[in-house]
Amino acid sequence: MTLDVSKVQEFSKKIVDNLEKVIVGKRKTVELVVIGLLCQGHLLIEDVPGVGKTMLARSLAKSLGCSFRRIQFTPDMLPSDVTGVSIFNQISREFEFRPGPLISQIVLADEINRATPKTQAALLEGMEERQVTVDGETHILPSPFMVLATQNPIEYEGTFPLPEAQLDRFLMRVSLGYPGIEDEMNILGLQQLRHPILMLESITGTEEVLEMQEAIKEVYVAEVIKRYIVEMIRSTRESGDVYLGASPRGSLALFRASQARAALHGRDYVLPDDVKALAGSILSHRMVIDPAARLRNITADVIVEEIMRALPMPGGDLSARKR
Repeated sequence: MTLDVSKVQEFSKKIVDNLEKVIVGKRKTVELVVIGLLCQGHLLIEDVPGVGKTMLARSLAKSLGCSFRRIQFTPDMLPSDVTGVSIFNQISREFEFRPGPLISQIVLADEINRATPKTQAALLEGMEERQVTVDGETHILPSPFMVLATQNPIEYEGTFPLPEAQLDRFLMRVSLGYPGIEDEMNILGLQQLRHPILMLESITGTEEVLEMQEAIKEVYVAEVIKRYIVEMIRSTRESGDVYLGASPRGSLALFRASQARAALHGRDYVLPDDVKALAGSILSHRMVIDPAARLRNITADVIVEEIMRALPMPGGDLSARKR
């Protein structure tokens, strides 16, 4: 399809503006959520309780006019509680599939790290292949499909850290953080009579969302930008402070998200600034830090910053298409 950048930018802006009616003072994070939506990716929202993680997911579903299901993960939850189960109907003498909450368009996996690894793994097939298999039968998930998982810090008691295979399936890891003084006062005023999400209206539909997801794939990425992305990913694997670096899925994630960010800012080509702005959110959760580096308080975010400083920035006319 022909790329109309202004249309993608207008779509993104109205979603961001609508979400900001509920999520106050967090425009950067809200923009990352919209980028994740455009990339058909899933988001891991890691933060302390009470900062608006659940409201963000609910507001997104309501803004898009998409079906929404919430899964409250607990230690005693079973995989069938997520994907669904086949039940024998004694009248028809046949098994009937009862879909689980995962079969929806926007899925909130609340406190995902409170569930056991076996239950966490129930999300893997759906997140990657957009389908679930129950009792040998495959069920296709609706489009668009997006998982927003919330996670408490792993230092909290009663949590199970997500395995690397599952973390790698999240496009980005984002954090809301505490609001500033003025923003928090604004929140008090907005919720004095009723919650603003009750007044939030749907401003788009499924067809437009799918159209925008296809449109961003047309954003031009110069060869030097592709090499810049690949070299950044390879640097995570070669760092002495990293035990396990980012996978090729990380390269694809950074590539696609850079296209979405460029379109969100009204460009039909990717700049190095797009890659750098997204690198921390996309790569930090894909790396396993070496134990010796952890003892020196070296974090994944610090390593990504060091890699970006060391890599030379691509130059030249990055908007020129080869004919």
